Amino acid sequence: MKMLINGEWRDSISGRIFPVHNPATGDLVGEAPLGGEDDVVSAIEAAGEAFSDWAAKSPRDRSKILFFAAAEVRRRNTDLAALLTAEQGKPIREAVDEINGFANILEYYHGLSAVPQGEFANLKGYGRATVERRPLGICGAIIPWNMPAIIMGWKIGAALAAGNTMVLKPARTAPLTCLRLAEILGEAGLPPGVLNVVTGPGETVGREIARNPSIRKVSFTGEVETGRQVALDAAPAMKRLTLELGGSDPMIVCADADIGAAIEGVVRGRFYNCGQVCTAVKRLYVDESIADEFVRRLTARVEGIVVGNGMDRGVGMGPLNNRAGLERVASVVDAARERDEGEIVAGGRAPEGEEYKRGLFFLPTLVAGVPHDSVLFSEEVFGPVLPVAAVSGLDEALTLANNSRYGLGASVWTHDANVIARATEELDAGIVWVNQHLKIPPEVPFGGTKGSGIGRENGSRALDEYSEEKAVLVRL
Repeated sequence: MKMLINGEWRDSISGRIFPVHNPATGDLVGEAPLGGEDDVVSAIEAAGEAFSDWAAKSPRDRSKILFFAAAEVRRRNTDLAALLTAEQGKPIREAVDEINGFANILEYYHGLSAVPQGEFANLKGYGRATVERRPLGICGAIIPWNMPAIIMGWKIGAALAAGNTMVLKPARTAPLTCLRLAEILGEAGLPPGVLNVVTGPGETVGREIARNPSIRKVSFTGEVETGRQVALDAAPAMKRLTLELGGSDPMIVCADADIGAAIEGVVRGRFYNCGQVCTAVKRLYVDESIADEFVRRLTARVEGIVVGNGMDRGVGMGPLNNRAGLERVASVVDAARERDEGEIVAGGRAPEGEEYKRGLFFLPTLVAGVPHDSVLFSEEVFGPVLPVAAVSGLDEALTLANNSRYGLGASVWTHDANVIARATEELDAGIVWVNQHLKIPPEVPFGGTKGSGIGRENGSRALDEYSEEKAVLVRL
């Protein structure tokens, strides 16, 4: 696989490549060019040359290309999902859902493009006022490995629909699906240079995207410290930023909750994609009146999750994507064990057996009775580990839920209208779910508060993030 610049598939200027391995088997999935700063500059030049013509197209003409691409993505779903599972590790059914999610996003912005943008008013004493929306120019996107197709869709959907061109950097451990999706967009009619994909390390490719003054906006999804560096690099050029920097989402289970439904919500919300989701359930607070029963039933359910190669039938959870992530998860569990911070009632180790030795596997792990000051609660654990604590009621649950430097998502499980009203009002998060968790349709703005970042993706307002306003006053 080669990088995409100006509609052409190229090697990196250095001529170097890097391997992409299957995290379940260690097998080689493919190779990609090891891009550098010069490759980013070349991509920026191509995006600059393509910008005027792309911005001049009508929104409907731009959106038709997104629609045609979405249809082709759906047609190739099986092959795309298999590639995604091979390089990222998630079970094939999750990969199928993610590829469909990418198509959903393109279709959403196709439909949204038919709605006129801008404002109009007659202002007495001033004349006719219009507010036009204009594309920013060249935009940059830096995406992670955990949900590469979905997050690519979030970033390119609004940017391209608004008339911008883009330089995109996928993650080193999962670039192949992004390259294939970019290829499909080109086949659907996207002009050369509108979307350029440069593969390579964050310290060179990502940093050049962040600091190059020709790029007017950067959208980044990833770790907090890396996001801070992106902001520092972008600051001299006064770039617009969207930073989605992870979270430590709380889930509150009230005394009147449907226990069975809440348990299934935990299983999907925490162990989907091996727990490698920014909005995964990472802290579980259960009303003390039902806590014992809840933990007992949840333990049995977690122990029944089948771990293995995502391509195998019946697998409920695949491996972690990379060795550094596996080592961090194992380290935090070992630290909690050594400090006697709760009881590990499920998992807590790598699975045994020959079929697991070459992969990056860790069992789905449940830790009950965790003290509130444990690192399991205070830090984002990006993997299949869930700490549980009993709470005395809603007051304590909300206090603990908000006691975090993160504020990405949160959920409450109850049928009490008063509790729902209070929780949705007081939970300090960018998105709050009631009796569900994790789902983010493209129609809903997505982003966080506090340390979880700035800006929003998805929804109609995402077009605002990728455009600037020009006010015009006309007096005849």
